[in-house]
Parts: sequence; structure tokens; C-alpha cells
Amino acid sequence: MIVVQDVHKHFGGFHAVDGANLEIREGTITGLIGPNGAGKTTLFNVIAGVLKPTSGTVTMAGEDITALPPHVLFHKGLLRTFQIAHEFGSMTVRENLMMVPGGQSGEVLWKSWLQRGRIRAEERALRDKADEVLEFLTIDHLAEEKAANLSGGQKKLLELGRTMMVDARIVFLDEVGAGVNRALLRTIGDAILKLNAERGYTFVVIEHDMDFIERLCDPVICMAEGKVLAEGTLAEIKANEQVIEAYLGTGLKNRATLETQA
Repeated sequence: MIVVQDVHKHFGGFHAVDGANLEIREGTITGLIGPNGAGKTTLFNVIAGVLKPTSGTVTMAGEDITALPPHVLFHKGLLRTFQIAHEFGSMTVRENLMMVPGGQSGEVLWKSWLQRGRIRAEERALRDKADEVLEFLTIDHLAEEKAANLSGGQKKLLELGRTMMVDARIVFLDEVGAGVNRALLRTIGDAILKLNAERGYTFVVIEHDMDFIERLCDPVICMAEGKVLAEGTLAEIKANEQVIEAYLGTGLKNRATLETQA
């Protein structure tokens, strides 16, 4: 679904992404791991159109999407969440979901005057869909809660819910486990697995929690210093000497500590 070819992203003399090459197969949940500063989030931002690459290409289902802006990629079904959730805090959880789909009639001033019946029908449909999403994510009891009052894990679930309000094809999740307690992280993992199995979502997940990666992801891709270092199952990645060196800098003798250091 996604092919990244020789992508570079430079910030002055700093090469955050330095010739990255990778492929994301349709229908997979791919893990992207690596030490801090490896270029993972920058690569996400390049693929998702948040940043323009210095050079290289990104294709989606054979179409060149290099440097297309996020709103265009959104309509193509490529969505991205962030390490720090970006909710509209003064709106309710349900309202956060209802505002996601574009092209709503109520967004056009003259239609709000002349097509009130159509707008009410659209809003009822959006409300029903939002409630379905909230039930799927097991947070329907929070529908009327202000989004600012949610916990970190609940906000991550809300971000995942936004992807369900449109026809997402591939979703990039950036450190979904950051600041999330273990119980909610399991709920998030359950939702990702269910969306993948039942609705065909393709996911790419940046995460430092190796238990979470092991439960969800195959394959796993490891980055270091802006390049793709290795790809395989998590067991293969853990056994890769280059990966161990990238994380620890001490080689085989500390292989067993990779899980805690990752």
C-alpha cells in the first residue's frame, strides 16, 4: 500500500531521515521501532504530508503522493494520529467525532439558511455514526463529556475514533501508548486488532512498548539514524546485532536487555 523510496528530510545540516526505504503491505499492522532520534516521527510526517521531503518519493497504491498536503491525503484514506492528542477540548466527545467528515452541508452559509432539513438529516446520521463508533471503542458512556476532561488513554481512543468516521485505508499511530495506563492500552490494542480484522484497516504503529508491539505487529521495522535498519518479526528484530547496537551500543553481551531499553 505504501512504498517509501530513498526519502531524505534535512533540517539544515541535520539529516533526520537519511535515505529511508520501506514498504507497508495492505492489511498489516506494521510496527516501527527505534531509539529516540531515529527519525520515526519525521518519516511519519513526511508520509502524511505534514513535512515535504528533501528528496525521495512516497507512493500509495501505486500513486505518487509525495508532498501532497494532509487534507488531500485524508480524502484518499491516509490518516495520522499524534503522540500528543489533538482534541477540541471545549466540545463533547460526540461532537469531536461528528465534525470529522468533510463536505457537510452546514459548512456552507447559504445552505444553512435554505436547506435546514437536509442539514438536520445529515446531523442525525453523523450522530448515529458517532454513537456507533463510541460503542465500538467502549467509551459510549463519555459521549457528553467535554474532551478536555478525558484521560490520556481516553483521548487516544477518541483519536482512533476519528479515523472511523471516514473511510480510512491506512492509519499511522504515533506512540499510542504514551501516558496510557495498561488497562486502557489493552482496550486500544483490542480496537486496533478488531479494526484490522473486521474492517480491513492497515496500521503503522510507532511504539516503545515492546509488549504492545509483540501483541499487535507483524512485521516490525527498526530505524536508526534516519535509515531502516532491519525488518522482520519482533523475535528476529531482537536477535539482530545491528538493532542491539543501535539501542544499546554494547553488542551481544547485553542482548537480553533490549526489551527494557526499547
